[in-house]
Amino acid sequence: MKHHNNPNEFQDLGLGTRTTGRGERMLNQDGSFNVDRRGLKYFEEKGIYHWLISMRWSRFVLLLFSGYVVINFLFAWLYMIAGTNNLDGMTAVTFGGRFMEAFFFSSQTLTTVGYGRLNPAGMWSNIIAAVESLAGLMTLALATGILYGRFSRPSAKILFSHNALISPYKDITALMFRIANQRSNQLIELEASISFSFLNKHDRSHREFRNLVLERSKINFFPTTWTIVHPIDDDSPLRNFKKQSDFLEHEAEVIILLKAFDDTFSQTVYNRSSYRAEEIVFGAKFDIIFGQNDKGIVTVDLHRINEYNEVKLPDYVYEETEKEMAKA
Repeated sequence: MKHHNNPNEFQDLGLGTRTTGRGERMLNQDGSFNVDRRGLKYFEEKGIYHWLISMRWSRFVLLLFSGYVVINFLFAWLYMIAGTNNLDGMTAVTFGGRFMEAFFFSSQTLTTVGYGRLNPAGMWSNIIAAVESLAGLMTLALATGILYGRFSRPSAKILFSHNALISPYKDITALMFRIANQRSNQLIELEASISFSFLNKHDRSHREFRNLVLERSKINFFPTTWTIVHPIDDDSPLRNFKKQSDFLEHEAEVIILLKAFDDTFSQTVYNRSSYRAEEIVFGAKFDIIFGQNDKGIVTVDLHRINEYNEVKLPDYVYEETEKEMAKA
């Protein structure tokens, strides 16, 4: 089996060919790039909208709650400065009690709830309440838009096996890893593009990038799992990587880009990940995780997507490794 692979293809993926030699991965497993961009202020680089859209849900909820508390706290102080005697209906006599009543009156004004027990009576308290009502309407509109943007933003949630394997494949070996759709939505026309990055053996300050030809680079439907396979033939960039130490020595990294059409959003979605040298297992094969229930429907146990068994590689792999060790 031969695949014609242009050695000059994909020399640089946009990650740069120069390396620090510290062994850090170029692409994190969550798809983020391991790059520290400096010289720009945080909001100049991202923008407030992008920052709010892309942050984690836990941080976003915490930010909303904190902002809500801070705004009401500030307006409560303004009501206290304007004088609590200008808020009709206040019953508390202590400073803390009056402040808490002003705080909850602020929350009612901000959200335009207005229960009616407290109401502004003086000029300054009315001005503050009017400004807060406008701020509340604008804040509510902004929060609604950001929430919609977060919920409507298409994204692929792909589950990757923890390890990539070097496994027997026909009469040779192959690099393979397994993926599955972590969500219940339908992904169609899924495409995979795999690149192999490693240190140049003559100049370890530079990295080389090679495209890996796949047994199958595209599938039409993705309801179960997909084991992505790169046959290691005579034209493969991995043909000289015979053992784990070869990958470690060259600080190798398998970089993955997946593209699919999300049937729910009717948009194209992407997902990225990578495998470092220490995450590549030699002489292993993924376990079968398919089954069938009582109704004859195919079942897939995604809890076992990472499971594999050790197997023997073809004899020629061990023979070539022994020859290399003898020469050394």
